[in-house]
Amino acid sequence: MRFARTVVTALVATSALGVASATPATAVDAPTDLLISEYIEGTGFNKAVEIYNGTGAPVDLSTYTLSVYFNGAATTTTNIALSGTVADGDVHVFGDNDADAGLLALIDQTTTSNLWNGDDAIVLTNDGVVVDSIGQVGFDPGSAWGNTQDHTLRRMSSVCAGDTVVDDLYDTAEWDEYAVNTFDGFGTHTTDCDDDPVELRINEIHYDNDGGDTGEAVEVFGAAGTDLTGYSIVLYNGSSSQLNVYNTVALTGTIPDLDGTGTGVVFEPITGIQNGAPDGLALVAPDDTVVEFLSYEGTFVPVDGPAAGMTSTDIGVIEAGNEPEGLSLQRVDATTWTGPVCESFGALNDPTATTDCDNDPDPGDDPVELSIPAVQGSGFASPYGGQRVTIDGFVVGDFQGGDSFNGFHVQEPVESSDNDASTSDGVFVYSNTPVEIGDFVTVTGTVAEFNGLTEVSAVESVVVSASDLTPPAPTPFSLPADATAREAVEGMLVTLPQDLTISEYFNFDRYNEIVLTTGRQNQPTAVVEPGPDAVALAAEQEKARIMLDDGRSSQNSNPARHPNGEPFTLDNMFRGGDLVTDVTGVMDYSFDVYRIQPTQGATYTAMNDRPDVPDVGGNLTVASFNVLNYFSTLDTNPGSDNGPNICGPSVDQECRGANDENERTRQLDKIVAAMTAIGADVFGIIEVENTAGVEAMSDIVGGLNATFGDGTYAYVDTETIGTDVIKVGFIYNTTTATPIGDYAILDESVDARFDTDKNRPALAQTFRSVASGGDVTVSVNHLKSKGSACDDVGDPDLGDGAGNCNITRTEAAEALADWMLGDPTGTGAPTLIVGDLNSYDQEDPIDALKAAGYTDLVAEYQGDEAYSYVFDGKVGYLDHALADADLADSVTGAAVWHINADEADLIDYDTSFKQDAQDVIYAPDPYRSSDHDPVIVGLDLCDAEPPVIDLRLSTDELWPPIGILLPVRAYVSATDAIDGDVEVELVSVVSDEPNVTTGPWWKRWLQEDIIVLDDDLFLLRAERDPRGDGRTYTITYSATDSCGNWSLATATVEVPKSRGHKWR
Repeated sequence: MRFARTVVTALVATSALGVASATPATAVDAPTDLLISEYIEGTGFNKAVEIYNGTGAPVDLSTYTLSVYFNGAATTTTNIALSGTVADGDVHVFGDNDADAGLLALIDQTTTSNLWNGDDAIVLTNDGVVVDSIGQVGFDPGSAWGNTQDHTLRRMSSVCAGDTVVDDLYDTAEWDEYAVNTFDGFGTHTTDCDDDPVELRINEIHYDNDGGDTGEAVEVFGAAGTDLTGYSIVLYNGSSSQLNVYNTVALTGTIPDLDGTGTGVVFEPITGIQNGAPDGLALVAPDDTVVEFLSYEGTFVPVDGPAAGMTSTDIGVIEAGNEPEGLSLQRVDATTWTGPVCESFGALNDPTATTDCDNDPDPGDDPVELSIPAVQGSGFASPYGGQRVTIDGFVVGDFQGGDSFNGFHVQEPVESSDNDASTSDGVFVYSNTPVEIGDFVTVTGTVAEFNGLTEVSAVESVVVSASDLTPPAPTPFSLPADATAREAVEGMLVTLPQDLTISEYFNFDRYNEIVLTTGRQNQPTAVVEPGPDAVALAAEQEKARIMLDDGRSSQNSNPARHPNGEPFTLDNMFRGGDLVTDVTGVMDYSFDVYRIQPTQGATYTAMNDRPDVPDVGGNLTVASFNVLNYFSTLDTNPGSDNGPNICGPSVDQECRGANDENERTRQLDKIVAAMTAIGADVFGIIEVENTAGVEAMSDIVGGLNATFGDGTYAYVDTETIGTDVIKVGFIYNTTTATPIGDYAILDESVDARFDTDKNRPALAQTFRSVASGGDVTVSVNHLKSKGSACDDVGDPDLGDGAGNCNITRTEAAEALADWMLGDPTGTGAPTLIVGDLNSYDQEDPIDALKAAGYTDLVAEYQGDEAYSYVFDGKVGYLDHALADADLADSVTGAAVWHINADEADLIDYDTSFKQDAQDVIYAPDPYRSSDHDPVIVGLDLCDAEPPVIDLRLSTDELWPPIGILLPVRAYVSATDAIDGDVEVELVSVVSDEPNVTTGPWWKRWLQEDIIVLDDDLFLLRAERDPRGDGRTYTITYSATDSCGNWSLATATVEVPKSRGHKWR
């Protein structure tokens, strides 16, 4: 998992030492608008907020509004217009007019309206523009966002700008937390927004002491508010025979602002730090940039990991290995380290520190002996926070060691449980004192809330003893369950006896996290319209899911663990939709998520085997395939805005995809394997490189032709399209499909509704089936994503489930439908729209296409619960195929081939954030070739050419005209250039003179002039009216091919008036 213990404190900033590359810094510019600086959610009517002006000038409040969004609502019913003027450096306090007198005296503006209760979002706007917010609009957290209930929250002095994204996750790390009804300090606020940026750096190390690895740790210093998610400490063995990484430890959380310094530290206990000489450690950013690379007892140049090829900076001090426990090496200033001196992990480094250390804790008052349920209490936080306590119980979860949580879980014996379902019998103990599961322990320490987890930390003693009491059995726990039910078993050993579905595995490769649900969950807007129904469904789904973790705090742990407890391998893997039963472990809480830390493997049942390629029939197949940023140009410095900017139509954008040739080969092999298996006649390709002078599709074509033969596949050469770094394109089988005419491009120059600053331009091409001669115009598309905002065009996420940019996508869909129905290629062929429309099938863009007459083929053939993509553990399809009315009857099938969405990305091409052991969990097969599943459509296309009829008669003249019936045979056949199945029919045999058709047969035989004996044999009377110019019999045949194309042919037999002489 990604949880790593971080201990925080404040520390004065100094400069960085040994910076190997650009160091992240936190911007501290002065505020440009007001911000909410304090929040009170107290008892009764004690509700208030403090709004701070740090802009440098007085601010007129007449344009400002404070809005409250109750209980997860996406719209507000309470809007309070602020009044007055707030001076620079001063605050405006708003609150309830019935607040306690002590609070009311501090309030500048009151209201009689109902205010917040911890689970209600608050938004401050200026002339309708958001300037700050608390909570998350459109989401109901249950009772609170972390600490927004029954607390006073004070904005850290390092926070210099408001949270203007109202529907993002609420960041508790920007706030200091105080007990309920804390009013002191309310009415004033200061910031450190004029300070220089503070650089992140390594600040303290302890790696060796006499007698073992006790207390080893690394401390990192930085600006308050710095989010450490994704940062890591990478430990290096500097021995000349090694020079490689031996451990990577994740940092998490946000650096707090304590003591008003605007800075802070985190320290990470790490057991097993190597002792030199030399050895070292690198502080590494989320994008693998090395922030700092230090060593002790010498320098070296490693051969692998993020610091490969860099020379370490020796800090100049060492630990010889004979020092007593409690010493460390500490940074004094930008260039100076000192030590060994008395450790100060979690405290201010003292330049005058010595080795005269008092390592015994100050006992203070005697600890209170409490039961574990009493420590936990019935709420989300312990009523004994900050107090020294003594507890006892059985160890039910042991998560000690360097790659775990440096602690264990203790649970009350059966006999002393309070049997109160609202109070947990278990608690986490943050201590590395060796214990084993089943031990009975007595623990003395201090109760604390660590990011919402109640624990006993600052442990003074752990005593293991014998006990005649009964250890607890796993407590049954079932989903759905709300946060209150989960909190009630926090820290306890639980088992989930029900069948649970493996639904999310996006973080399995890096953190070994899996989300389990009570059955597969649909994206709400895949099955209901965006709006209240979608929001309600999402809230219910949240109760029916839980995270299964792996009991480790390190990133990319080896081995990756399958839910059955065994190592994850190609022979022991899982897919989305598979089941686990009897999940057993400790109920943990971290990163705002309740999760199970397993103590044993679960029962695993494969329910979703890898399927064969769907058979969609037809004489032409079209596939839509998002190839997840396939680039020929390597992204040699991965991460956002890291450069080099050598990709894109203007060669000024950062590349994506593979970071090196090995990754590119692995990616290409998987893409080609998938496309080879599909064998489509036409592929619509999405997310391929769009760089001037580079055609990444030629790589894919080359891979296909290595299997099918040179020249079998080709791509439509459009060069670059639009301005984005990725584009759409076509690859086709030259032996089965032929491009007809030129391709066409839809962008905003064609239709202003199609905003190509947001959407990638659409590409259309008409293809002719070699087998049938029929034509179809295919458009491949990639509309604006849901993830990034469109606020700049007035198209925000409305909280209705459709995500960002819904209007942008809808207008693009309307423009696309009009363009396609207007015949952009000029061929008159029926049309098919494919691609990644970034819209689920109940959303407005798909509604717009259906309103234009298009049929949603995935829904038509696979139902509303079809899927091609997994996001947040929920399935739906963003990848579409839609046929117009002229094409719909020619569709023989449509299907999604589930080769990607159900697969863990641990098996994909990417070797970033993987250890060598995980890199080899790879095969050059179709599975996890992308994150989207391909969509395949079968078409039975028809040509427009009619059959050709060859018609001859046995004679073209009847003579002499003596009134007798003479036989005439027709010799008829028909051919079709495409279709060999042609039906020939006799249409008619007629004469230009009257024919007897009534009376008995013998009379008709004697008098009828035309008798049809068979379709190709006739008796025609050799007779004509002597007063006329002769008689003509006309014989007509029709021919119809399987596409309904038809033709007629006629032949004639003459009874001449005369052959040029008199005849009697």
